[in-house]
Amino acid sequence: MSEQVKIEPKINHKWLIQLKKEFESPYFADLKNFLLQEKKEHQIFPPGNLIFNAFELTPFDEVKVVLLGQDPYHNFHQAHGLCFSVPDDVALPKSLINIFKELSTDLNIDPPCSGNLEFWAKQGVFLLNAILTVRAHEASSHQNKGWETFTDAVIRSISDNKENVVFLLWGNYAQAKKPLIDANKHCILTAPHPSPLSASRGFFGCRHFSKTNQYLRQTGQTEIRWTRE
Repeated sequence: MSEQVKIEPKINHKWLIQLKKEFESPYFADLKNFLLQEKKEHQIFPPGNLIFNAFELTPFDEVKVVLLGQDPYHNFHQAHGLCFSVPDDVALPKSLINIFKELSTDLNIDPPCSGNLEFWAKQGVFLLNAILTVRAHEASSHQNKGWETFTDAVIRSISDNKENVVFLLWGNYAQAKKPLIDANKHCILTAPHPSPLSASRGFFGCRHFSKTNQYLRQTGQTEIRWTRE
């Protein structure tokens, strides 16, 4: 176990306040050391300056919706620190195609042309992967290295210190985080994962986009504009 050190990554200052104890914990020092070693031997995604991109684009006090993914895309040019999202001009992954299909059906709108979900993040949709890094072409390669401890603390912080947040938990992995969330203070929406293997088992037709906006309206919050005008 590493000695306790102070680590302050480039992250929005509101998040730094919330997560100070995590950054000063021995497990986070171990995680940083692991990542430094990995970078010497492997290609890691996303690029270092985008690992905390979700936190930069959605400051703590602006979080209205939490969408939880598992780990970043592991092919070149895909991962940019936002779950399910890819940069402009990158082909849409199959899960994102299905997300856009459900969005289009639910709200009777044309789906976005780009898979870049930054415009969601800037409206308060916190696009959090449970694991924030991955080795190139090796899915889940950074599992059980400390990221899950960190992101569990992120979820608990949102649950404990905010009210009326919508949590979108798609698939068994995301739904396993449900005990971290106070259902008396927040709205939890669950559905199968949007991957081609499970989307037809209940993701299609879940109507989570309209249900999210309905809840935001009922709690006096601004709705999410799910597609670019």
